[in-house]
Amino acid sequence: MCIIWVNVSYGSLLQNGAADLSTTLTIADTSVKAVPQALDSKVKYSARDSIRFDVQDQKVYLFGAAKIEYEDIVLEAGFIKLDWEAKILYATGVKDSAGNDTELPVFTQGGSTFKPHTITYNFDTKRGRITEVSTKEGEGFVTGEVVKKEANDNYYIRNGRYSTCDLEHQHYYVAANKLKVIKNKKIVSGPAYLVIADVPTPLAVPFGMFPSKSGRSSGILFPAYGESSNLGFFLRDGGYYFGLSDHFDLALRGDIYTLGSYGLKANSNYATRYRYNGNVQLSYSNIRVSEPELPDFSRTEDFFIRWSHAQNPKARPNTQFSASVNAGSSTFYRNNLNTGSNFLNNTFQSTVSWAKGWAGKPYNLSLSLRHSQNTITRDVDLSLPEAAFTVNRLYPFRRQVVAGKPLWYEKIGVSYAMNLQNTIQTKDTLLFDESSLQLFRNGIRHSIPVTTSLQLFKHFTLSPTFNYSERWYLKTTEKRWDAENMNIVTDTVNGFVAARDFSTSAALSTRVYGMIQFRNAKVLAVRHVFTPSISFTYRPDFADDNWGYYKKVQSDTLGNTTTYSRFETGVYGGPASGKVQSIGWNFDNNLEMKVRAARDTITGTKKIKIFESIGFSGGYNFAADSLKLSNIGINGRTVLLDRLNINFGTSFDPYVLDSIGRKIDKFEYTENKRLSRLTSANISAGVSLNSKRKETLNTTKGTEAEREQILKNQNAYVDFTVPWNLSVNYNFVYSKPGITESNINQSMSFNGDLRLTPKWKIGFSSGYDLKEKDFTYSSFDLYRDLHCWEMKFNWIPFGYHQSYYFQINVKSSVLQDLKLSRKRDWYDRSDQ
Repeated sequence: MCIIWVNVSYGSLLQNGAADLSTTLTIADTSVKAVPQALDSKVKYSARDSIRFDVQDQKVYLFGAAKIEYEDIVLEAGFIKLDWEAKILYATGVKDSAGNDTELPVFTQGGSTFKPHTITYNFDTKRGRITEVSTKEGEGFVTGEVVKKEANDNYYIRNGRYSTCDLEHQHYYVAANKLKVIKNKKIVSGPAYLVIADVPTPLAVPFGMFPSKSGRSSGILFPAYGESSNLGFFLRDGGYYFGLSDHFDLALRGDIYTLGSYGLKANSNYATRYRYNGNVQLSYSNIRVSEPELPDFSRTEDFFIRWSHAQNPKARPNTQFSASVNAGSSTFYRNNLNTGSNFLNNTFQSTVSWAKGWAGKPYNLSLSLRHSQNTITRDVDLSLPEAAFTVNRLYPFRRQVVAGKPLWYEKIGVSYAMNLQNTIQTKDTLLFDESSLQLFRNGIRHSIPVTTSLQLFKHFTLSPTFNYSERWYLKTTEKRWDAENMNIVTDTVNGFVAARDFSTSAALSTRVYGMIQFRNAKVLAVRHVFTPSISFTYRPDFADDNWGYYKKVQSDTLGNTTTYSRFETGVYGGPASGKVQSIGWNFDNNLEMKVRAARDTITGTKKIKIFESIGFSGGYNFAADSLKLSNIGINGRTVLLDRLNINFGTSFDPYVLDSIGRKIDKFEYTENKRLSRLTSANISAGVSLNSKRKETLNTTKGTEAEREQILKNQNAYVDFTVPWNLSVNYNFVYSKPGITESNINQSMSFNGDLRLTPKWKIGFSSGYDLKEKDFTYSSFDLYRDLHCWEMKFNWIPFGYHQSYYFQINVKSSVLQDLKLSRKRDWYDRSDQ
């Protein structure tokens, strides 16, 4: 008699493995065949319903949620049969009460999963035969009628299909009579054709290859092709991708046109986990339109460099390095197709910086390289380098142990800042000229502010400040009168010179609250917060001869002289001229009201801002010989209806202008019976409106069965909630500094998007110049999500970059070249 354990690893018993002794089954037949040669590893198996052992024929039958585990193989199915003599297993599903197939086999090995209808597998040869299989390889899905598995984990598929669509009924697929799957490398097919929505298309290839390798890989970047009426036939964005390592890559692309234009691009991403990451982009283009013999011929060479680098803050907490470089020729975005935001941007800025701090110390050091470029004026500003060393505020008079509040002199704080700068301002065409080296300006500035804050009479705050500044230069300016040519000649004098200046000020401020309450009214209260501030500033006249910072030079043949600063070309300038002994004021106001709000079930009230801030400012210089009163400014901001943001500002001049537009020491009130003259005004208003998508489905309507069906299939349910977003901005600018005609500019801009359905989305961006009475740069976008496909349409209806672009493509990067595109570029228009 032979004893066998049920629901245990019978294969383990055949190989003298340990078993879990849970239930016994007695076999009466003692004529058991000899145990076959053991497998390389033990086999574990289990079943939900029952396990039947045929010891005579060396077979095991597993029924209901059967599971087999052997080495890296896991097989689950409704029914599994093991033949120990032949070392073969067979698995299939079972029929439910309605006659439908359930518990179909799921075969997993080495990260690959198959979902076949039936499977036959040989443990010894490690070969198998699978029918009606579906498996995932890389980003794609492979299905076929019959699959044969080789010992090297390669698969041969008959009547196969390849697709990146994950639905059971796929939207599209590539059909082939024969497919070979080379594990973790690629999928190779014989003659294949494309099927869309179960309709075969004439798009066919004699053979196909689809990459399925995971991780890093290199490969060809296939170009887009087309025709341009001005540039000829083209291949665009073709090249090669190098997967160099786990830390960086490189993509080389190029454009070529049959009429002579071409472009080159290089892009590299790099990253080291927990340390840093970045991206480098280099672009060059040579656009050639028409022929040299024709009058409309043009040729432009452009380049652009982008570099971004970010350091993980945890990598080196006390040291930081970052870079953001955007530099190139001023016409690059005008002559090359790019996004609208790049085309509209006429200023490029770059910063490369390194900063270091000392833990527990008040010191900080930073070094940086800065670049600024205007593509309209072609002005370029470079700072190579900038350096700053700062010492945070120290309290030299504070005791080590303070009992209670510090004394007034213990609140005195002293800071220090040293700045170094080497800069040049020139045109982009002269930037690399040898003579430009003489245009660099450099210097060092030291600043020592001494500040404190005192409480007076409990409700007033007094803030005295003393500022000392010192500038170091290696060059100064000397001017002389050239009698022969009758003009002023400017010379540069080499040698170290220091310029020192100082100033002192004190500000006194407080805050006053006022409130009016109402009874039995919708408006419960109105609150006014008044914040007055008065300051006094003193600075000596550093143009006085005693300081030696300013000199006089003859300016005409009559012997008249003019005063100039020896440091007027210095990067930090020089001490200011003119004595300042002035008083300034600023009165800021905040006005709010509290109203009843039925929607607020907690407090029953709501606060509404009438003016978030509205301030009046001005000043009076007692030391000035004339025009002692400064312009009067009014500035404010508020938010209406919690959505409309309004900012405004005005400037009024209290003095009269003479016949040629110069201010004279006469008040507008005495001459024209008005308090002042409006010289400038601006107002901007912006509103952002949006509708948030509901986070949960509304299932309060419909029958109980309908609601249950919606909740079970939320992905298939079409929610007709229409989210949208709209931003509108208005700008008004008025200026009349002199007696000339006033200048008024008005413009509006608006942008937003509208999701018509969960799959359709429209975006737009435009504006209108009310002065020129014309639309500004406008762009419209249309997007359609087609599950495994997507459709994009961009249209620029007018302007310099008038064009359109349409594309429908597969989302997956594996089949990124499976697309249909149509475009009309801006340089293909007849008016270009």
